[in-house]
Amino acid sequence: MSTYAKMRTRRDNWRRKTGELRTQLHYQRRENRRVKRERDQYKREWHSSQRALKALQQNHTLQPRQDKTGLVLIALQLFLIARIGFRAVSRVLAVMASQLGLTKPPCAQTISNWVTRLSLARMRDVAPSTPSAARFPRGYILLLDISIGLGQGKILTLLALDPQHHGTQPGAPALTHLRCLAVAVADTWTGETIAALLREVIARAGAPIAYLKDGGTDLAKAVRVLTTPDTASVSIDDLSHYAANLLKHAFEGHPQYPIFLQACGAVSKRLKQTVLACLAPPKVSTKARFMNLHRLVSWAERLLAQSPRGRAAKGSLLQKLRDAFDSLPLCKRLINDYLANAKPILESQSLLKRRGLNQTTYEACQRQLTTIPLASIRIPLSMWLDNHLAVARALGLQTMGLPISSDGIESLFGVGKHLGTGQIKDASRIALRIPALCGELTRADAEAVLRVTVKEQNEAIGSLPSLIKQRRDVFSKGEGLAVITNHAAHPPLRLVLG
Repeated sequence: MSTYAKMRTRRDNWRRKTGELRTQLHYQRRENRRVKRERDQYKREWHSSQRALKALQQNHTLQPRQDKTGLVLIALQLFLIARIGFRAVSRVLAVMASQLGLTKPPCAQTISNWVTRLSLARMRDVAPSTPSAARFPRGYILLLDISIGLGQGKILTLLALDPQHHGTQPGAPALTHLRCLAVAVADTWTGETIAALLREVIARAGAPIAYLKDGGTDLAKAVRVLTTPDTASVSIDDLSHYAANLLKHAFEGHPQYPIFLQACGAVSKRLKQTVLACLAPPKVSTKARFMNLHRLVSWAERLLAQSPRGRAAKGSLLQKLRDAFDSLPLCKRLINDYLANAKPILESQSLLKRRGLNQTTYEACQRQLTTIPLASIRIPLSMWLDNHLAVARALGLQTMGLPISSDGIESLFGVGKHLGTGQIKDASRIALRIPALCGELTRADAEAVLRVTVKEQNEAIGSLPSLIKQRRDVFSKGEGLAVITNHAAHPPLRLVLG
C-alpha cells in the first residue's frame, strides 16, 4: 500500500472515531443537564415540603386543647353509643390524645364516675315545681318491668315513652326514645311496693295515659291497685310475652317436646369441637324459653333439611351429621307444627313493633292470624288485637299506631348487664347506669355531668351495697363473712325523677 493510501485510511479511521466520540459526548452532556434539572426540581420540592411540614407542626402545637365538656361528651359517646367498656374508652382516648390536645387521658374510674353522674343529673334535670304537662306535653306511656342480677337485688325500672312515637319516628322505639322515671332495687317486689313507687312517680310526673307491661302478676296487681275512677289508665299487654304464653300452653305438654330439648342438647355436644361445629344449635335462655324457642326450632328444621333421602357414603360429612342427630328426626311433627303456628305470629310482631297497632296493621295481622292452625292460639290473639285496637281508639292513636311492645325496657336491661359491670352482675351497679342509657346524649348532658359534685355523688350512692366490694373485703382483706351482713344493712339504690 502506498504512503498516500495509508494516510487516507488513518484519516478515515480518525474521522469515524471522532464522530462517535462527538455523538457520545453530546448525549452525555444532554443527560447531565437533564439530571441536574431534575435534581434541582427535587430539591425545591423537598424544601417546599419541609416548610409545609414545619408549618403544620407549628399549627398543631398551637391548636387549642380539648375543653373538659367536649372530653366528657366524647367519653360518654364511646361508652353509651359505641358501647365499649370503661378501660376501652380510656385506651381509645389515650390513642387520640394528640389529636384531642390531651396531656393525660382520663382513667377508667373517672369515666365510670362520669356515667354515674350522668344518671344522677338526668334524674334531677327538671325542678320539682315544673308541671307534668311541661315534661310530657302529649302525655306518656309508662313501661315497667323487673330484672334480676346476682344476689338478692331485683331491679324495678319505670320508663316513659311518647304515645305518638309511631307517628313521629319511622321504626320501633329505641333506648334514645325512652326516658327513665325511676329505678329502684329491692330484695322482693310485690304489687303493693310497686304501686307505692308508682304513686311517687305519678305525684312528680303526672299520671300516664297507659301502662305497658308483660304478663307478670305483680305488675298487673300494682296497676289494678292504682286504677281508680279518678286516675283511670288503660293497660297494654306486651305482645311478645302474650304470644309466648300461648305457645307455651299449646306445646309445653307436647309428647315430643322433652325429646326435642334433650336431642338439641345432645346434638350440640356432638357437633362442637368437630368439623361440623358451624351447625351447632343457637344458645337459647332456659328462662322464658318460649320467647326465643322459634330460633331453636328453625335451626332444627334447617339442620334436618341438610340430610336428603338416600344412603350416605361411609366416612362422609353427611354420615357424621346423621350420627350427631340423636333423636332429632323423631321430632319432625313438633317442628312442623310449632313453625306453622309461630311464623304468622313472628311476622305480625315484626309489623306491629315497627309501625304500632293501627287500623291498617290490625287488618294485616288479622289476615296473618287466619293461617294459624291451632284455634287455642289463633282466637286469643285475634281477641288481643280487637281489645288493643279499642285501646288505640280510646287514646286517639288508631291512625298513627299504638306502641304494643316492651322490647325497649328488655333491651335496656340487656345493655345494662353487659356494659360496665364486669363478671359480677351486681344489681345496684346495673341499676345505677340505667338512667344514663336512656335518652339522646347531648352536650347539655356533658355540662350537667360536670355540675354534679363529688359530695352529691357520695350522698347518692356512697353507701350502696356492692357485691364487688363484699368479694374484695372477704377474699383480699380477709375481714370474714361478717362483712357481708354489714354491707347488706345499707339501704338499696332508689332514684326517682324529681
